[in-house]
Amino acid sequence: MLSHPCSVLTHQTPPEADSQLQGKALVKGIIALMAKTSRALDPESKPDDRVDNALRPQKLMDIIGQDQVKENLSILIDAAKHRSEALDHVLFYGPPGLGKTTLAHVLGNEMGVNVKVTAGPAIERAGDLAAILTNLRAGDVLFIDEVHRLGRAVEEVLYPAMEDFALDIIIGKGPSAKSIRLKLPRFTVVGATTRLALVTAPLRARFGAVYRLDYYDIEAMKNIVSRAAIMLKVQADASGVEEVARRARGTPRIALRLLRRVRDFAQVRADGTITQNVAKEALDLLQVDPLGLDDVDRRVLKTIIEKYSGGPVGLNTIAASISEEQDTIMDVVEPYLLQLGFLDRTPQGRVATKSAYEHLGYQYTEEGQPRLL
Repeated sequence: MLSHPCSVLTHQTPPEADSQLQGKALVKGIIALMAKTSRALDPESKPDDRVDNALRPQKLMDIIGQDQVKENLSILIDAAKHRSEALDHVLFYGPPGLGKTTLAHVLGNEMGVNVKVTAGPAIERAGDLAAILTNLRAGDVLFIDEVHRLGRAVEEVLYPAMEDFALDIIIGKGPSAKSIRLKLPRFTVVGATTRLALVTAPLRARFGAVYRLDYYDIEAMKNIVSRAAIMLKVQADASGVEEVARRARGTPRIALRLLRRVRDFAQVRADGTITQNVAKEALDLLQVDPLGLDDVDRRVLKTIIEKYSGGPVGLNTIAASISEEQDTIMDVVEPYLLQLGFLDRTPQGRVATKSAYEHLGYQYTEEGQPRLL
């Protein structure tokens, strides 16, 4: 244990004071952790997002945006119904919060079958997957979230199940071991991943349809927020809806989360109606600027500009400078900054663009952009 700073004095710190200091440090650590995990613009699912389940579209026609994916899925569903077959295996990939789980449930609803939900990290052993597969009925949808995190042994069991609809089980050990092949009903695996590159090639090849979900445009976001406001029985005018939609980073999950926070603000600090001014005040209080950048985004850009003259600078250095996880910056912060054109990825590192300088109010000079030869 480190000594208390006052230990340089002649008297010894009492044990009671030391325990109080440790207790205060623990409370500060918990508060810091809560602040980190309560980021309003984090696209990862949170416990308070459970209310979003009631807002999810149930049918393909109810889904807003992703028109090309919807068209392809409509053809896939109609063809399967016409042949009275199970859907082909489907893989959705893209940034978190764009509706991969929702689409999996929509596929089940359109086909009139059950949807079994699991996640890659939850299936630790091949036996776990075997238990899930043997409980499936004909036509059922098995939705595997974070499919890129499946273990290699589990994948080996999944291959014949997806391809031949059979489950190979070894009973016993040693010379007396026997291999038994169990026939499975024809079912559909729907996988979802945020990192397609981590899905092994053999597993990726067994999905008959692979679709990418992109960020939603402003019109789609306005329709999503407006629909959610009606379902939540929240009074909101067109300008208030647009303000929430514009700051949601093109991600429905973030839009619904911001709508709930603005609703709380409107009920406590206003008359309960979400107007443009009410939305602005609420989102400014959450430190979400008009382009949808929050404190973490701005800290990344300011670190690159102020400490490293605009870059290039390595991802590890940025993460250490702002005390954030490297994966958080790469998976959550960078994609949106790249989409806005505020950040460039170069072989030498990350570089802040002229647009980032202008948005944060810095003067841009070419001399402030060093390059490594």
